[in-house]
Amino acid sequence: MALRYDSHEAAPRVVAKGYGDIADAIIVRAREHGLQVHAEPDLVRLLAQVDLDAHIPPSLYVAVAELLAWVYELEQAALANSTAG
Repeated sequence: MALRYDSHEAAPRVVAKGYGDIADAIIVRAREHGLQVHAEPDLVRLLAQVDLDAHIPPSLYVAVAELLAWVYELEQAALANSTAG
């Protein structure tokens, strides 16, 4: 499962999804591009119901906002560490 968030859009969008080998390939590709990877099986099950390239439904806004906040914190910590050295 992969999400993309653009502040100019109404909500994050599901841009990739799959199970098994497809999910593994999504994870490998994300890591190759330096993207954050987080395992949250319950959220994945809910997001799997969203059509590919569709915005997430309002019922998932809070859960996805928490995930995006976590990603933002990781990115800020990495930036602080890279400029502190």
